[in-house]
Amino acid sequence: MSPQSRPAVAIARYGFAILSALIAVGLAVSLEAFGLEKFLLLLPVAAAAWYGGIGPAVLSLVLSILALCYFFIDPLYSLAITTDRLPHVAVFSAFGLSTAWLAVSLRRAQQSLVQARDELQVKVQERTAELQRSNDQLRHEMADRKRAEEDATRQAALLSLAHDAILVRDLESRVVFWNAGAQATYGWTAEEAIGRVTHELLRTRSPISLETVDAALREQGEWEGELTHITHGGAAIVVASRQSLQRDERGAPNAILEINRDITDRKQAEENLRNAQVKLAHVTRVTTLGELTASIAHEVYQPLTAVVTNAGACLHWLAAQPPNLEEVRQSIEEILQNGDRAGEVIERIRALVKKSPSRMTPLSINNTILEVIALARSEVHSARVSLQTQLSDALPLITGDPVQLQQVMLNLIINAIDAMRGGSEGPRELLVSSQIDAGTKGVRVAVRDSGIGLSSESLDRLFEAFYTTKPDGMGMGLAISRSIIEAHGGRLWASPNESRGATFQFSLPAGVTRT
Repeated sequence: MSPQSRPAVAIARYGFAILSALIAVGLAVSLEAFGLEKFLLLLPVAAAAWYGGIGPAVLSLVLSILALCYFFIDPLYSLAITTDRLPHVAVFSAFGLSTAWLAVSLRRAQQSLVQARDELQVKVQERTAELQRSNDQLRHEMADRKRAEEDATRQAALLSLAHDAILVRDLESRVVFWNAGAQATYGWTAEEAIGRVTHELLRTRSPISLETVDAALREQGEWEGELTHITHGGAAIVVASRQSLQRDERGAPNAILEINRDITDRKQAEENLRNAQVKLAHVTRVTTLGELTASIAHEVYQPLTAVVTNAGACLHWLAAQPPNLEEVRQSIEEILQNGDRAGEVIERIRALVKKSPSRMTPLSINNTILEVIALARSEVHSARVSLQTQLSDALPLITGDPVQLQQVMLNLIINAIDAMRGGSEGPRELLVSSQIDAGTKGVRVAVRDSGIGLSSESLDRLFEAFYTTKPDGMGMGLAISRSIIEAHGGRLWASPNESRGATFQFSLPAGVTRT
């Protein structure tokens, strides 16, 4: 209640007390014949106490006492309090005060009950709202759970349709889910697989330890690689495995999802392709050497001719009188040198012709270049080609197969010679260079010729298998050369020169640091 409204409320209460007392007096005087005056005069006291409180009740009681003395107790029409009137006044006052106290108490009790009822209603409403919110939340949770269950059911149905083997295992590697693809791949039904430890069930073999795989899963949350498994029928299969660590809402790991795809046929096809490539590369080397028959024969013929000549000289100097032993010694030394030279030529030819598996060793690319140039020297001379070299001395060692890299260099040099042999008249210049590759810090080798050059069409298809610009070519040399360079982690490409001819280049990563 605001302070401004309090006086008005007090006036209203006391006014009600006076008005109710006056009405009670009027009724008592009118009904005096019935003897109800004292009862009627107590009614305004009770009413004032009920609606106004103890103050208005006392005022109403005083007015009722005055009316009682004036109208109903002898001497009538007098307000004097005589000894005869005192018992009446005392008893009436006691009843009036009791009535006022009882009315005030009842009023307060009623107000307390109303307040308690209102508070109870508020609490009931709050509790009802809280229960409603809880019910709504529970309904939402149940709906979300139902949707999650439906999603899980749909996902499980989709996983069952997948051809890949999909399984879920707990942190102890025990199977908790096994789809139809896993049954088709391994031969065990879901009932047979669930609860089994996967590594024991499938007898897993891995290039790295299974502990390393588990550690990668826990640290990175996923792992991908190849595993070997044994099926129910005892067959060994190779699978491409992708594994992911699943976590609960608190982020703690609780399961591992594993998707395995059988790649046994693909691995076998890759192995067959590698074997076919090795055989085809061998055929290409032999074919290339067949084209160099005259050059090889010349390379071998020269040291053998020198051996025969020096042997004749030895006989001549021995037949002299006295024998010239110094000349004989010099001739024998030349015989040995030419014999070693012929042996080196034959050894290089044997290495190129020999069909052997890849052998990766540290080597100098400059030595490989010089060995191939020595083998093709006669071919260079017969084609009237001027061959120059610019080989850097600061190159790092590389790791590679010497025979395969010799095949690449031999193919590039022979192609360059053929391009200049079939070109227009002009200087036939062949430059073989080596340098450090700025991008990879490895080595870069370039074979630059002044031949017929490259057209835009041939540049696009140059490294395709069976594509050739030679009338009698197989179209496999550059394709095999690129596959060899890429297998060594490098790159092979070609570009036309600004004036004449073309340049073929390849880069290889450094393998061993030169000390």
